[in-house]
Amino acid sequence: MTFTQIKETCLYVQDLERSTAFYAKVLEFPVIGQVEDRHVFFRVGTSVLLCFNAEKTRESKDLPPHYGQGQLHVAFECQTAEYEPWKVKLTEAGTAIEHEQTWPHGRKSCYFRDPDQHLLEIVVPGIWEKE
Repeated sequence: MTFTQIKETCLYVQDLERSTAFYAKVLEFPVIGQVEDRHVFFRVGTSVLLCFNAEKTRESKDLPPHYGQGQLHVAFECQTAEYEPWKVKLTEAGTAIEHEQTWPHGRKSCYFRDPDQHLLEIVVPGIWEKE
């Protein structure tokens, strides 16, 4: 048996309204679920990004409590032709590019932070594929 992908990724955030503004407006992820003061869920391609208020999920009675803290890392893949326009969009939205990396075979990625200081990355296809 094999798994086919990571279906959802979770970040714990301090301010859901601020996170919603960043992920929905800056990164253009559609909101697919939301509970005030608890969570907001975004569609990212065929995956889902979950942003939770950690303290509220700690109090969960329906599901096992889950919560976390600290600065996490998530990479989002875009088409190669969209990579440079994404960098421009981030900069125009006031989001600083912390670092740009050129990987083997000339593939690129750039790193930036969300409002909770999670390290986010935009990558082009082929970063992890076998040659």
